[in-house]
This record gives sequence, structure tokens and C-alpha cells, in this order.
Amino acid sequence: MQHTQFLQELRKNFKLNIYEVKIWTALLSRGIASAGELADISGVPRSRCYDVLESLEKKGFIIMKIGKPIRYLAVEPEAILERVKRDIQDEAEEMATQFESIKGTDEFRELELLHKTGVQKVDISSISKSIVGRTDINRHVKDMLSKSKSSAVVVSTQEQMERMAKLLKGFTQGFAKKGVKARLYAPSNRALAKKLQNVEHVEYNPNSCFASIDKKEMIFMVSNTSIAPEFEVAIWISSPFFVNAVTVLFEESLK
Repeated sequence: MQHTQFLQELRKNFKLNIYEVKIWTALLSRGIASAGELADISGVPRSRCYDVLESLEKKGFIIMKIGKPIRYLAVEPEAILERVKRDIQDEAEEMATQFESIKGTDEFRELELLHKTGVQKVDISSISKSIVGRTDINRHVKDMLSKSKSSAVVVSTQEQMERMAKLLKGFTQGFAKKGVKARLYAPSNRALAKKLQNVEHVEYNPNSCFASIDKKEMIFMVSNTSIAPEFEVAIWISSPFFVNAVTVLFEESLK
């Protein structure tokens, strides 16, 4: 990787400006150095060097060693990575809490009322669509699972089981908190089933693959597993009448 690209990647991943990245990598290469030495190595103007070092110290990337002259120590990258990960997780949890609190506001209830009023005027063709590409299909399945309130059903063939189990895994704790009844209908696989806590695994060998939530919304995989990922196709539909009818027919087929 070229030096400039390397610096840009660090800047993006660690949320630093270009001067901070240059000073930090220069210090990492030396282990300990003075501000003047770092300015010479990094190419950062001396007039900016102290401000940048102060910023990096506050962010926990370096340690200041008191003395004459003042010298700086580099913090181990792995320790920084773990701290950045914790900060991102804390920020995500805080944002999730804030969004959750929005549900109780009058503004949110008004938005729901507007949606319920509007959806009555929607033609069925506008609430069904085809989705192309494995990445987009996986994203859509995750979006569906994340908003489930009462039930989540995933039906998978042997070929698709590992993929569908992986998609389910990220929501198992959320299912437990929300009281969502989750089921996976798929061939026997104890290793995968063990990883899916809070998901009931019903041993079944279907010839189709689909997922539905709350008996209102459903997505069907219509491509076979031999097709290239970018050409995979799925059909999504949001219709309580249709999804409930399909669910009933499916459950009847199990008897």
C-alpha cells in the first residue's frame, strides 16, 4: 500500500486529521521523540506540532513524558484499537437509547398515524418488489429481522442454512428482550443451532428459502445457490393478508 493511501486509511479508521496521522505514525516509528524531532520526521509544521501532540494525548494515542525537552511515547496500536472499538460501541448504544426514547413522543405517534392513514391508499404493487444481489438481499433480511415485534420465521434449505443462521445470529439477544418468538425451519445442524440462542430450531428439509416477520412482511429467495452472488434475486412483499395465508399453508404442510 502506498504511503499516502496508508495515511488516508488510518485517518478514516481512527477518525484523525492528516496532521495527527503523520505525527502518530512518526512517533510509532521512533517509539519516543521530542516535538522537534517529530516535526522533522513527519513534515508537520513546527507551529502546529504542539497542538497536534496535545490533541493526540487527549485522545489517548500518545503519552507525554515530562522532562527537558518534553518527549512523547507511542501507545501500543492494539490498545488503541480496543479503546476505539469500545468508544464506537458506547456511542452506538447511546444512539440506540436515544432513538428508542423517540417512540414515546407525540411526534413519533403522529408519524405512525400518518403512515397508517397513507398505507390504506397504497396499491399492492408498490409494497412488493424484487431485490437483486446477495449483499442487498442480506441487508433487507437484516432490516426485517431488526424490526420484528412478535414473531420471526426463517425457512432454509441445506444450501442456504449457514447464510440464514448467520443473519439470524445478530438478532438473538434483541429477540429475547422484545419477546419475539423466533423459529428456524431447516435441516439438522447441531453446530449452527447451538449458536442461535433464543431461536427455536425445527428440523425440516424444505425445498424453498424465505423469511417473514410478524405475519406481515416476507422475503422469498427465488435464485438457486449455483448463481453468482451479484445475480441472486429475492421477492419482498408487505401484505398481512398474503403473508398470513402463506404462513398458514406452510404450517399445514408440516403436519
